[in-house]
Amino acid sequence: MKRTSPAKVKAHFKKADPKIYAVLKNVNFNDWYKEPKGHGDYFVHLCYEIISQQLSGKAASTIIGRFDQLFPKKKVTAVRLVKIPDKKLRAVGMSWSKASFVKDLAKKTVKKEIAYSKLHEMTNEDVMAELIKVKGIGPWTAEMFLMFALGREDVFSHADLGLRNGMKRVYKLKEAPDVKKADKITEKWKPYRSYGCFALWHSVDN
Repeated sequence: MKRTSPAKVKAHFKKADPKIYAVLKNVNFNDWYKEPKGHGDYFVHLCYEIISQQLSGKAASTIIGRFDQLFPKKKVTAVRLVKIPDKKLRAVGMSWSKASFVKDLAKKTVKKEIAYSKLHEMTNEDVMAELIKVKGIGPWTAEMFLMFALGREDVFSHADLGLRNGMKRVYKLKEAPDVKKADKITEKWKPYRSYGCFALWHSVDN
């Protein structure tokens, strides 16, 4: 999928939402958006997203590094993951539940129950429906996959606490917004809501 130029995205926010633009103009999009990889890497990306659930970036990176070490030459594959005992996954820092989640993902991948090669063609809604068949993958994980694996530019995640806290900060709200309030704010971001998310995450990180 071809990316919209940073200049065009920033011009949109400058007109549509000056408060987000004030943050976004200092964001390096390359820090957030990597080129989407081929569907052969989608399985690995989902493993990492599951591991990252409800963790800080630093904690997730540490566990992912240890997870990679479980595989020869750090090449993560579903066939190998299925054979790794849950105790070994727990030993690298995963919870028992996350160990069971990545194993379920691996088993469904081996059985070809996930249409990885078709995900890039699907709508956002269909991608989410396909992914949440896996135990432990809910809306947040699917939305992060849409943004960071498929490079979809118009995604917002209500399940992400960092985004809600970012909104509270950027818009100087008394409390984090509910779904209705967040939808009202992000409506004017379309069709570039993902970039608005990057701005909010940047505001929280900094």
